[in-house]
Amino acid sequence: MASERQYHFNIGDRVAERPKAHGLFAISKEAQAIARKNRTQRYGTVVGYTTKVNKSGARNKFLLIQWDHLKSPMTHARHRICPIDQLATLTANTIVPGE
Repeated sequence: MASERQYHFNIGDRVAERPKAHGLFAISKEAQAIARKNRTQRYGTVVGYTTKVNKSGARNKFLLIQWDHLKSPMTHARHRICPIDQLATLTANTIVPGE
């Protein structure tokens, strides 16, 4: 049984990646530096939809997002994306280890 989507996205909507917890405890100093460099918040625009079929034959829907800092769109699962106006609320509710 599929659950109801939390957000409904339309082409042209401004979106952001959902916030992630940023605990970097069990990795080397070099890996921590790489992770810090690459964990910036991304913003973009929904430019389309696509469907992929998994191994068991189920169809999963994905968003095509044109990120502001990239030249070509990328495919992302809908549950990893949020509307830009919901980002502050979701960030406030994200547990960040060590803070």
